[in-house]
Amino acid sequence: MKKIIKYLSFALVALIFVWTFVFLYKKSKPEEVKYQELEASVMDIHRTAVVTGKIIPRNEVDIKPQINGIIAELYKEAGETVQENEVIAKLKVIPDMNSLSSAQSRVRLAELNLKQAQIDFDRMKTLFSKELISAEEFDKATQSLNQAKEEKSAAQDALEVIRDGVSSSNAKSSSTLVRSTITGLILDVPVKVGNSVIQANTMNDGTTVATVADMKDLIFDGNVDETEVGSLYEGVPVKITIGALQNYSFDATLEYISPKAVEKNGANQFEIKAAVNVDNESTIRSGYSANAEIVLESAEAVLSVPESALEFDGDDVYVQKKENDGSYKRTKISTGLSDGINIEVKEGLSKGDIVRGPRIVNE
Repeated sequence: MKKIIKYLSFALVALIFVWTFVFLYKKSKPEEVKYQELEASVMDIHRTAVVTGKIIPRNEVDIKPQINGIIAELYKEAGETVQENEVIAKLKVIPDMNSLSSAQSRVRLAELNLKQAQIDFDRMKTLFSKELISAEEFDKATQSLNQAKEEKSAAQDALEVIRDGVSSSNAKSSSTLVRSTITGLILDVPVKVGNSVIQANTMNDGTTVATVADMKDLIFDGNVDETEVGSLYEGVPVKITIGALQNYSFDATLEYISPKAVEKNGANQFEIKAAVNVDNESTIRSGYSANAEIVLESAEAVLSVPESALEFDGDDVYVQKKENDGSYKRTKISTGLSDGINIEVKEGLSKGDIVRGPRIVNE
């Protein structure tokens, strides 16, 4: 029994030794190098520039009040459409005390002048009826009375506007009503009922009650590098893709290239704008991030090979062309336009030729 166990142990050790030898031999044996085979084919090649930017409305207007006051009522909110001259909010007036005092003083003075003009008119009327004064003098008294009445009315209107925000003689065009100046979509209403607002003047921009834009007239706004701007021109077609809308793209037309560069991240860039063509079924929101693909150069129906097949030697370009016997011959070619993946071959290859590509790596 002991001999059997001894022989089995020797056999097991021998088996392990043989297996180890075979394994090391296979590992030390060089692997066969295999390469991809790529075919020269005819295709269209486009060199493009991808510009990042955003979608914005062409016309975006900030609606501001005509007087200082407090928001008393809001009739619209963000996301709603509004027509030109439609009321968005109503204000409660907070009069400026200096202006109010001046307006009140003007009314009192106008009343005094009117009272005196009325006395003068009555006197002249009596004298004129007795033919003691000329018609010309009576007409002057009449004109003075009418002017005094007009001044009293104007002073009263001015007081009402300062005190109430609206005059009794012009109630329809009340300055307490904040109206939209364009037809469009309300993008933002940054105020709430009870907020104080001020009108625009030389000292400040005023409070924005609402932002309104025509969302049917959109543009792409982005920046292109100075190395590519020289290939652009107004009217060139642009393809727009929006990251927030999957599998959705639409056409645009380049309509503006800035004549002046701005420095961003250490590089000179030029602002570009493209008119966007969007169908009525798609909802595009202002400020969407977008990419614009612009064709800089094109070559139609040209012979090409993948760039991964190229070999460079100084200024010369070569490929490993497959011969009839299966071997590869280093062949010099002349290249043209590249799109970063495929490159135009002007000389050195024919349609259907096979060239050696990158090495196939076994996983």
